[in-house]
Amino acid sequence: MNPESILYRLEPADPAGHRYRITLTIPAPDPAGQRLSLPAWIPGSYLIRDFSRQIETLSAKSGRRPVRVEKTGNHTWRVAPCSGPLVVDYVVYAWDLSVRGAHLDESHGFFNGTSVFLRVEGREHEPCLVDIQAPAALRHWKVYTSLPSARGLPGAARLHGFGLYRAPDYDALIDHPVEMGTPQVARFTACGAEHELVFTGVVPNLDLARIAEDVRRICEAQITLFEPRTRRVPFLDSAERYVFMTTVTADGYGGLEHRASTALMASRKDLPAVGQTGQSEGYRTFLGLVSHEYFHTWNVKRIKPAAFVPYDLAHENHTRLLWVFEGFTSYYDDLMLLRAGVIDRDAYLRLVAKTISAVARTPGRFKQSIAQSSFDAWTRYYKQDENSPNAIVSYYAKGALAAMGMDLLIRRDTGGRRSLDDVMRLMWRRYGRDFYRGRAQGVPEDAIPELVREATGVDVKGFVRDYVEGTRDVPLAELLAVQGIRLQWRPASPLPSLDARVRREGERTVLATVYEGGAAHRGGLSALDTLVAVDGLRVDGPAGLETLLSNYRPGDVVTVHVFRRDELRAFRVKLGKPPALECVLSMQ
Repeated sequence: MNPESILYRLEPADPAGHRYRITLTIPAPDPAGQRLSLPAWIPGSYLIRDFSRQIETLSAKSGRRPVRVEKTGNHTWRVAPCSGPLVVDYVVYAWDLSVRGAHLDESHGFFNGTSVFLRVEGREHEPCLVDIQAPAALRHWKVYTSLPSARGLPGAARLHGFGLYRAPDYDALIDHPVEMGTPQVARFTACGAEHELVFTGVVPNLDLARIAEDVRRICEAQITLFEPRTRRVPFLDSAERYVFMTTVTADGYGGLEHRASTALMASRKDLPAVGQTGQSEGYRTFLGLVSHEYFHTWNVKRIKPAAFVPYDLAHENHTRLLWVFEGFTSYYDDLMLLRAGVIDRDAYLRLVAKTISAVARTPGRFKQSIAQSSFDAWTRYYKQDENSPNAIVSYYAKGALAAMGMDLLIRRDTGGRRSLDDVMRLMWRRYGRDFYRGRAQGVPEDAIPELVREATGVDVKGFVRDYVEGTRDVPLAELLAVQGIRLQWRPASPLPSLDARVRREGERTVLATVYEGGAAHRGGLSALDTLVAVDGLRVDGPAGLETLLSNYRPGDVVTVHVFRRDELRAFRVKLGKPPALECVLSMQ
């Protein structure tokens, strides 16, 4: 072990109490007093989360002498000057079962480095070592991570073993999450590179072979998109393998990308069991999530907006380009399922139609552009409330439609000789391929039109002005027609409409969203009202409301009783026509 290396010793000290104990050894601390910090947010999830609030205790010593520690901010500390090696001991409470934080109990452990590894300020660019310890009573656990083993050093971790791992710098250290426990595991090779699928949670009779084959095809399709000649995988600049870490729960969903791995949440019912045939909608959703996060290996982990080079993990990092990094990724995640052959054309068209419908149901798209949505992710997209559909637009969903529109425009104007693929490959060559090889540069805020012109010869300045920086709907009907695809609209239901989204909360039926300008809005109803009755008949859940509305026609006026807080109120509401907001795509 290099005595000059910064060393983190991480111990799952109290699985029952959900606590990791970390001992940080700094061989040569700053003689003026060592400053330490913990990230306030995690890349890929654009919200200040203040992970430091989970640090329960923190103390320092040099030799046998305690050293004073002063808290200087929400997530910063200063340790008093000392003459010798500095040892900082702290305990992190880990009970966040998500892709963003840290979790520990007797069934497994998971952590992102942003939750557990203090940054040694002034030495962020130096290599560091991590000694991952086995829980005292759970030594049969194994370790799954893309973090490289500290080969050549005493105590270096073997494959899936506890022991020493290494990172070239702090940015890499916090970009390789760790799963430990006894998961179900499958392995496959894609374009010559090793990949692992790790499933934590109770999943009886999980069809690992089927999942591995489907995911392999997705991975190879994406690798071939970016490197059609070499078929070289991107993550070999940081790791020896790619790891999909999936936590399975009753109703989980989500993902977070990393440079050589991804953390996923999936619903148990969405995963196939051995012997099951056909492809459920839930399984397609899971494969789409896998495709999305793997695509990020190129698009945002290496091709980055300039605002993220480097990350400032103490403050918000604003960019107007999340529509490219999340929107383009959302376009390609489903497209890659089609190109990989894991879904057919009809299933793909249904997925695209679903996205088009979702955007059409948000009046906020006429108030906020996807460029603005990208910039405001920190305060609006990640802090949504009951009025968000009326006020904002998703840079994921409309960003995907903008990507599709741009792709179709390029294909139309070049007679099919060029596509958005050419733009992605140009960005990869210029900004991504060598990002972790000493050429870290990001995409400038206003670079997309010129990149498209350079890659394809097509002028998209007007497209970006109208549909990205402006709030107009992407003209997909016109563009899809050129490809022989018809876009039509139909009502999702024949029933008269309140123009509101309804959800069940325990025994209550609540108006989750009241759409601006709709029947409920005009009648005086508000989001978060609890529906009680329609014309004196009790509302029994969303299905019960539909049953009641089936007795009426559009234009009928009904009396709706609601509780607003603890006050009973009555409103006269003129029912609206069922809105034609369900998109249907078909071949002409």
